[in-house]
Amino acid sequence: MVGTMAKEKGRKLIAQNKKARHDYHILDTYEAGLVLTGTEVKSLRQGRASLVDGFVQMDGHEAWLYNVHVPEYSQGTWTNHSARRKRKLLLHRAEIDKLESKSGETGHTIVPLALYFKDGRAKVEIALARGKKEYDKRQTLREKQDRREAERAMSAVRRKQRA
Repeated sequence: MVGTMAKEKGRKLIAQNKKARHDYHILDTYEAGLVLTGTEVKSLRQGRASLVDGFVQMDGHEAWLYNVHVPEYSQGTWTNHSARRKRKLLLHRAEIDKLESKSGETGHTIVPLALYFKDGRAKVEIALARGKKEYDKRQTLREKQDRREAERAMSAVRRKQRA
């Protein structure tokens, strides 16, 4: 019998870039595979990564992920990876072409939103985004606070109705 290892099912989040949704208007999202080395996968399985400064750049009809920090694997030897190396993204040709044309437009960029395992394979959710101006950020924050206050008021009313 050939070695049968239990397959992982579902989505296991490793890292999320919450700041991206604050700093950018998200226009479109894509799921991309990652070309990784063995020690990178092991380090990710330990749930260690940071997307904070990450960005995607198109180079020669290929998508590359830059500045994503995957710390070196603690049990790794000389085969260990460098923590901030550029990593190739696996996307369909049509997606690459679309991202290439859109990211060329003024003010558009591609940012990583989340890094996760999907059915045992490392994936990154990337987004075509447009930078927010300072007043947009304040507006978004104000809307969020207003929504929270409305929720609190409604739950207070509900509590009074029950009593």
